[in-house]
Amino acid sequence: MSLLLKDRVYTMESATAKRGVYPLHGYKLGLYRIPIKLEDPLEIKSVFDGLKKTFVMDMYADRVFATYNWIEENIPDPDAKGYDKVDLSVTVEIVTGEVVDIIYQIFPIEKFGDKAWIKDYRKKADYYAKMIIDSILRNTILADKLIEYYVKTEKLEIDDAIAKLEQLTPFAKIIPDAKPKPKPEVEVQAGGPVVAAIYDSAKPGPIDPEYKTHMVPTSPFTVPGNKYTIKTWGRAGTDNKNMGVWGEFVSVDYDICVADGGCIEACPVSVYEWFDTPGNVASEKKPLMARELDCIFCLACQGVCPPQAIKIFQRKT
Repeated sequence: MSLLLKDRVYTMESATAKRGVYPLHGYKLGLYRIPIKLEDPLEIKSVFDGLKKTFVMDMYADRVFATYNWIEENIPDPDAKGYDKVDLSVTVEIVTGEVVDIIYQIFPIEKFGDKAWIKDYRKKADYYAKMIIDSILRNTILADKLIEYYVKTEKLEIDDAIAKLEQLTPFAKIIPDAKPKPKPEVEVQAGGPVVAAIYDSAKPGPIDPEYKTHMVPTSPFTVPGNKYTIKTWGRAGTDNKNMGVWGEFVSVDYDICVADGGCIEACPVSVYEWFDTPGNVASEKKPLMARELDCIFCLACQGVCPPQAIKIFQRKT
């Protein structure tokens, strides 16, 4: 059994019922609550688009439906006397919002014509539902969100978080290209530096040590307290979603950074302070290099960063 699904709930609890009436309510429900946010319409659509070559997909408002169909035959030879078959299916519903609810229902076999010769219908339907759920959580942007959640809440290394997700989703089909591909923000002349790719979730580390030549300089940021100006590269606007790399000497790729706080604790000269970045794809706060010029090049912060988002450059004096 998929470990992720071990806490199945077959009754409607009041906290869940407040989210509204579920279209799949009926005979029996499997209900799972995943502690990640899925509200951006483009992210919701990416889940739909990423799975439509593997499952029968439907989408209504903030809900995505994935259906798996299979055929049961009473005998292998369709030309033999007495041959019969029935088309069966199970549907998984993804309810988006501040948290993600994943629901499936196993209908009574009577819905499909009550074929008495069908064996293990409920067992198969339950397995296929779990396969759909595991495939969703392993292949879509929900995978990135779960990995980020494990890194932030359980302080896991990226590789360990990925391994945990794989362990929890053993029935997953591998679905190529089920995540939206990053798109460049602007077109630039061939051979020149480019703006950082636009990501919808935390991008994988480590930081590119050649970012100063691979990315274009963007609008700087002035630290409110000491008026120090931090240089940035690949910053997309000022809404924090894609922040690019900040800092000329103490450099952090904020789209990789998951705000575990290790760099703040490790720095002996207090270069960093917390800085709120609501809306960022990787985390909603960052260690701001507010006292960048105080860096003593000990590399402590660079060494403790789990996703390897930091690169320290020795400043020439």
